[in-house]
Amino acid sequence: MGTDSDEGVDTQEAIMQATYRALCKHGYANLTVQAIADEFDKTKGVIHYHYDTKEALLVAFLEYLLEAFEQNIAVDDQADPDERLLTLIETLLFGPPERGEFDHWELMTALLEVRTEAPYNQEFRRQLTRNYETVEATVVAIVEEGIEDGTFREIDPELVATLLLTCLNGARIYQVTLQRDDVATDTQESLEAVVADWLRRSESADEPR
Repeated sequence: MGTDSDEGVDTQEAIMQATYRALCKHGYANLTVQAIADEFDKTKGVIHYHYDTKEALLVAFLEYLLEAFEQNIAVDDQADPDERLLTLIETLLFGPPERGEFDHWELMTALLEVRTEAPYNQEFRRQLTRNYETVEATVVAIVEEGIEDGTFREIDPELVATLLLTCLNGARIYQVTLQRDDVATDTQESLEAVVADWLRRSESADEPR
């Protein structure tokens, strides 16, 4: 028999999954606690028991996405740094393969709405900053490892992280706001070229290209 703690964790996981589905379906502006409750087999009261407000629930959901990201980027430590970086770029652009039934771009659209609230909502801003800094630290660690083992040229890893994350975030925004379906794919190809031609150490010379 499961413990109350286990049941609480299961309920919170169910709430997060229901929030995921409802957010993709309705967007942030039209998201209600009832819409979330409609996505799982419990009542609105259960959600209110765990989260006092819609804002608190959304902050918890952003944290949930961060935890899922941290699990999804646990790529093979034995892989070369450039392979790990390219895998990370693909995951950040297109989402993890196991996202399955949840449409990645519908989620990105909903999260864009959440981001537009961040300048006016300190809790959203705090959690989004934490999410960004976690991804930033991941990129920095990969680049530092690549510099140490000679895969990448000598360069400031934090500048690399800023460049990559700015490009990736812009690509996600353009992908869901323009009448074009090639922005993310083109960005992936462009960043692959950046890694190959700018970041990776030249095989023909010790000096960077």
